[in-house]
Amino acid sequence: MNNEQIFGNCIEILSQIINDTSVPRNIRKAAEDSTTLLGKDEEPTIKASTVISILDDISNDPNIPIHARILVWNILSELESVKD
Repeated sequence: MNNEQIFGNCIEILSQIINDTSVPRNIRKAAEDSTTLLGKDEEPTIKASTVISILDDISNDPNIPIHARILVWNILSELESVKD
């Protein structure tokens, strides 16, 4: 899988979090920010590492629902495979 496919998959999963009203607003905002960053025209490893940092912070938030946390972990594992 190439980097653009990985980013596309991540954006799809993030949109599920953004549209889920059971997820707290601060977590949906972080998902929106991550989606915006993944859409930017930057070096793939920089995009991935920035989004990993944001998502790692929200995955440790005690208010995140379990289903959203699992989605975030899935995104993190995909982003860790991004290469130059």
